[in-house]
Amino acid sequence: MAELTIGSHISSAGGYEAMGKRAVKMNANTFAFFTRNPRGGKAKEIQQEDVERYKDIAREHEFGKIVAHAPYTMNACAAKEDLREFAKNILTDDLKRMDYIPGNYYNFHPGSHVGQGAQTGIEKIAQVLNAVLNPEWNTTVLLETMAGKGTEVGRNFEEIRQIMDLVECREKLGVCMDTCHLWDGGYDIVHDLDGVLEEFDSIIGLEHLKAVHLNDSKNPLGSHKDRHEKIGEGHIGLDALAAVVQHPRLRHLPFILETPNDEAGWAEEIRTLRDICGDS
Repeated sequence: MAELTIGSHISSAGGYEAMGKRAVKMNANTFAFFTRNPRGGKAKEIQQEDVERYKDIAREHEFGKIVAHAPYTMNACAAKEDLREFAKNILTDDLKRMDYIPGNYYNFHPGSHVGQGAQTGIEKIAQVLNAVLNPEWNTTVLLETMAGKGTEVGRNFEEIRQIMDLVECREKLGVCMDTCHLWDGGYDIVHDLDGVLEEFDSIIGLEHLKAVHLNDSKNPLGSHKDRHEKIGEGHIGLDALAAVVQHPRLRHLPFILETPNDEAGWAEEIRTLRDICGDS
């Protein structure tokens, strides 16, 4: 059985080499990071020498694909045109920057329709993606499944599918499944993981699932609140999350921890999950 590809969402301070070293210290072979301040702002300049040193680390430790994360302020379906233009500019700039480490993933929250209605939100998200995505990018953009908090778009598989159906450059688009978001959104991955995956496959297609955010939840099923918890300390629980990482239809994917932890805590969670999967 292949080794588990697992890591956490770590600080981007110090650049790619520093991130790679922090991942190795945690016994991780993937990681996630914000491309810039999660609340927005100008991204730091990338140094080619830093990228090359990171690539050496990634090769030596056999990293899987890493999962960059867009800033939370990027709302592709905002009601205001200037905010959608901001989202378009951020997405374009980030994909240019991702070309320094080609072949990886860039994850983003689809957005909030802020009262315009889900269908309008879906159409506007697709418009931004169609304006930016092209076959020349070396990065796959991932739509994240959401918990349905407020006016979030992507609260169920049908909304994710509707966005995808409107995107022209489909080969550069995939999905990131968040376990906390699924649970809070009403998908019972504790008692019916196979059923949830069958539903995902029938609506979206498991071939489009590229990464998993592995999080427990502070809330009961269907709460639509999106509050992450440490692995095994929430309403999902260790057994159900272990079943996710060991599932034969998911095992090959990169798993990213976004639990409320520090690096020592993430290292312990990684150790626990590797022990369960027999590849510690």
